[in-house]
Amino acid sequence: MGGLFGTVSKDDCVDDLFYGTDYHSHLGTRRGGLAVHGSFGFTRSIHNIENNYFRSKFESDLTEFQGNSGIGVISDTDPQPLLIGSHLGTFAIVTVGKINNTEELEQRALRKKMHFSETSGGVINPTELASMLICEEDSFEDGIRNAQEAIKGSCSMILLTKDGMFAARDKLGRTPLAVGKKENAFAVASESCAFPNLGYEVDKHLGPGETIFLTAEGYEQRNKPGNKMQICGFLWVYYGYPASDYEGINVEFVRNKCGGALARNDTVKIDFVAGIPDSGIGHAIGYANEKKIPYVRPFVKYTPTWPRSFMPQNQEVRDLVAKMKLIPIRSMIEGKRILFCEDSIVRGTQLKDNIQVLFDYGVLEVHMRPACPTLIFPCEFLNFSTSRSTLDLAGRSVIKDIEGSEDINMDEYLIPGSEKYSGMIEEIRQRLRLTSLQYQRLEDLVDAIGLPKEKLCTHCWDGSSYF
Repeated sequence: MGGLFGTVSKDDCVDDLFYGTDYHSHLGTRRGGLAVHGSFGFTRSIHNIENNYFRSKFESDLTEFQGNSGIGVISDTDPQPLLIGSHLGTFAIVTVGKINNTEELEQRALRKKMHFSETSGGVINPTELASMLICEEDSFEDGIRNAQEAIKGSCSMILLTKDGMFAARDKLGRTPLAVGKKENAFAVASESCAFPNLGYEVDKHLGPGETIFLTAEGYEQRNKPGNKMQICGFLWVYYGYPASDYEGINVEFVRNKCGGALARNDTVKIDFVAGIPDSGIGHAIGYANEKKIPYVRPFVKYTPTWPRSFMPQNQEVRDLVAKMKLIPIRSMIEGKRILFCEDSIVRGTQLKDNIQVLFDYGVLEVHMRPACPTLIFPCEFLNFSTSRSTLDLAGRSVIKDIEGSEDINMDEYLIPGSEKYSGMIEEIRQRLRLTSLQYQRLEDLVDAIGLPKEKLCTHCWDGSSYF
């Protein structure tokens, strides 16, 4: 998915930029990058972070940076930030999102005799594509509006100029941007959890399509927000960090409410509740509190060297990370009936291996309660699961095997309690070797988040897209 951070200050901004960007590492997969503007102009650094952490990669670069404004990115696409020379002036740019009409926009540019310099495997760098659209207009704010109108998918961005910083949320607000404020400085972040330890307080959440311009003195609106929003619901379920707020709604608070909803709809008899670390823990605590039964940790995660398992690009490495990072505790497993809360079941292969470990260690029963509905439709708007085919999604794979085809009407599989829905869940349960499996109902997830459904993107669960 990726995350952005930017800051403008009356003092040197490098430490805030470094640590603020690092607080987005849970979103990243491939590269990190920083760009700073100071008395000597722009300074930039980009590193591959697939096999190491952001901080260790960039610490040695910090002595080369000095300035009062800067932007950073944890990217799951191509290298960023880019430095662009244009009729608008020189600027640095970082983006996060997914551009679905890249080829159309590329051909549009080529017809105008424009060219691209940043390509990887013959594919245009999406950040350069966004900058090209910006440079079609006569001002930064008009250029950003032009890019947002042209791009199908989503693209939130931060631009760093010699005069200040532009921050723009994607047209339908699928990814968040928040403004932080402290004495003598302002910051913008994808994740508001980047603010507290740096002394910032959340001052504003950008609206969908909104653009603001920030200096160390303050910020002002340059493009008004639209009246339609489809923020990704999966942010609260999995991607988001527990300390972050989106639209003023805290991630951990929502996960606790999700767990409570799962508990109210459940009658299974168990000895205790556990969460698949880390993102399942908040859901499990909510479940345990609602049921008033113990929360226990039969799996602990080894965090010093193993990242989140979605981060490596290679599936074999992802599976290895998932296996090695979770260490079972036999004395808490043997002879027990355990219910696990999990954020979601994407492919299920990693979870299947974890469940087998539990039975090898003498567990009596394993019950699984994902905090969201079955994933059936691949994400079209962010870079979630882009390296996986549709049939890598556990629900879609089962439907294909049941029906013998993907080209079918999915409606009945989306209705909890229907014959086809129940058959799909039972097949997933058997494949994972679970004692029982019960997914969150979509209406309960929407209620836990607290926004109207039309303001949430729920496409991966129900295939809907309002706009």
